[in-house]
Amino acid sequence: MNRLAGRRVIVSGGGQGIGAAIARTFAEEGAHVAVLDGCAEAAARLAEQIGAWGYAVDLSDVRGTREVMDRATGRLGGLDVLVNNAGVMRFSALLDMEPVELGEVFDLGTRAMLITTQVAARSMIAFRTPSADCAGKVINVAGMGGTSGGGQAHYAASKAAVMALTRAAAHELGPHGITVNCLCPGYVLDEMDPACRNRGPVDSWSALSPLGRLAEPGDVARAALFLASSDSDYLTGDALNVAGGMVLH
Repeated sequence: MNRLAGRRVIVSGGGQGIGAAIARTFAEEGAHVAVLDGCAEAAARLAEQIGAWGYAVDLSDVRGTREVMDRATGRLGGLDVLVNNAGVMRFSALLDMEPVELGEVFDLGTRAMLITTQVAARSMIAFRTPSADCAGKVINVAGMGGTSGGGQAHYAASKAAVMALTRAAAHELGPHGITVNCLCPGYVLDEMDPACRNRGPVDSWSALSPLGRLAEPGDVARAALFLASSDSDYLTGDALNVAGGMVLH
């Protein structure tokens, strides 16, 4: 359908998993895509496969992130859509957690999202003026409703912060015609995850969904496509759960 024909997109954390599925789906829908990832090989490999541009970046590095965002935006000739997917998964019992562990997940999640959103929004504002059409779209990928199971208090806190920052950004950027929404995947089957080859955990997690299965990366990518398209022009500050009904528990 080419729902994103000609739109210029940056996907952070786009080298594999959900991010790669989003980048691939957007490219198939006619978008010009730049993939940012901490793994240079993953970014370059996907970029070659989908006809995009790949950039290696350490998203915990503020200056480096700004520079790569500027380079990618310049290569695209502007920016219409930003997808903030980068993050880090860590496990630690609450009583054993060190403060530095909390900082790490915030650096690669919430703080990186702030930096990329600032650069993207300034570009969107500079290239266009508000009109009947949205000037830009920002999509932030968080966890399932900002919640998490045991051993992931720091991860849950960082994703809840992503949701709060999404609402604040929606409020401030709305007058410029920019929508900001949050995408909240549940458990997603990822071929890169060794646990996905173990049917025991997969079956247990699948039982949490009324649909009886876990999400595929493509399920999340199609929801992101909706938020990136003109179909979602009147949605901002919202959190869309793609969790197969797991948040009903």
